[in-house]
Amino acid sequence: MTSQMSSLSRRRLLGAAGAAAGAVALTPSWASANAAQESEFAPADRGRLPEKPNILVILADDLGWADLSCYGAPEIRTPHLDRLALSGIRFTDGYAASPLCSPTRFGLYTGRYPGRLAGGLAEPIVRPNETDGIPLDRPTLAGMLKEQGYTTRMFGKWHCGYLPWFSPTRVGWDEFFGAMGGAVDYFSKINPNGDFDLYENEVQVEDLGYFTDLITDRTVDFIREKHRKPWLANVNFTTPHWPWEGPKDVAISKELTARTLAGETGDNGALAHWDGGSREVFKEMVEGLDAAVGKILEALDATGQRRNTVVLFTSDNGGERWSNMWPLYGNKGDTREGGVRVPAILSWPGTLPGRKVSSTPVITMDWTATFVELGAAAPDPAHPFDGVSLVDHLLRGKPAPGHDLFWRMRNSRALRRGDWKFYYSALPQPGMPRPTPQLYNLAVDQREFANLATKEPRKLSELVEAWEAINATLLPYPPPTNG
Repeated sequence: MTSQMSSLSRRRLLGAAGAAAGAVALTPSWASANAAQESEFAPADRGRLPEKPNILVILADDLGWADLSCYGAPEIRTPHLDRLALSGIRFTDGYAASPLCSPTRFGLYTGRYPGRLAGGLAEPIVRPNETDGIPLDRPTLAGMLKEQGYTTRMFGKWHCGYLPWFSPTRVGWDEFFGAMGGAVDYFSKINPNGDFDLYENEVQVEDLGYFTDLITDRTVDFIREKHRKPWLANVNFTTPHWPWEGPKDVAISKELTARTLAGETGDNGALAHWDGGSREVFKEMVEGLDAAVGKILEALDATGQRRNTVVLFTSDNGGERWSNMWPLYGNKGDTREGGVRVPAILSWPGTLPGRKVSSTPVITMDWTATFVELGAAAPDPAHPFDGVSLVDHLLRGKPAPGHDLFWRMRNSRALRRGDWKFYYSALPQPGMPRPTPQLYNLAVDQREFANLATKEPRKLSELVEAWEAINATLLPYPPPTNG
């Protein structure tokens, strides 16, 4: 392992411990703001479905499971997202395809495990190269819906490959406005490599406005256009990913940008902002994200499109540093619950019931399969989905799919089957002298503290075997690079 990887691993472990310690302090206040108004979702046949609804996918960045008030944040207020949840279904067991940014986006856009593509093995994609990206010949959510007559747009963070090899407009999105990479300064649009990263399609554009506001304004403008065809809009906020900058933190932006351009680059450079931020700044960023979602929903209402638009709000992975995952353990970068379980809200007024909460486990690729079915499209037989459509369960009265949820990272792995979860990490674990397979019953132990591997060896073996079977179909990781 390189010294950089070792440093990053240590930081992740310390971050996980810090998140757990912070969560303990917040325990007495934990409660969903919507709990008193919600009831359990029950499958039912909703009758004839509207044809080809608009599809709006709003993706937050590094938002932890308990960072919204409707998921229990004790001091953060997110009234717009709370209302969105009350207008549909709030999933308590929603999962990201990966505990890191770009692999989850591979899962969302292709409907397949990130490890089926070379670019999906990057954890995450950091620098431009001709390997790490979605190949131009691979079917995507946008491409499949476009074939069915959809207008397709992407606003915000792409993070599935850099120019000149990759871009969203080459794999199905009609137009794109945003950043190609994984993070940018919210004002200068400088990325951790020291490169300017703001594009209109594939042309660099300059705008020093706050990035969250720019994404919101572009999305609202698109919604207000006169639409003659159904549309897909992927709205990919970088909020609340580092650097920790609120809408008024121009001075911080200038400092971090100057340090980056002076040579403090990379994942541990100035923009990673290890020497800054606070829970208060994080709170401001999340509440700003909530306000942005409110403006987008207001545009849907004002244009009469709300009832014909399926809205999904979720996150690309669990939170880090200032985030709150309580009662889960772990954070971004790890396949424990805190790294992969995320908020997931689905709303479609008039078609889906409101004020519902569901404990059905769902993962990123399931949303892809669901939206493709709603858009009257179908996966390419040569590239079948790893996700399962939820249409039958949500809209036709069928039981939940009940499929295995699988995660693979270079240093950790996990599989959930029902309430049971297999977990393994090659990194040091508290109370364990060496890496060892672990088994948890999430129905009684969401924090993954009671390792039942010794008590339930058959169940552990069953889950390990299932994980290995899926792993055997994926690309192997390349050897770690030195230096």
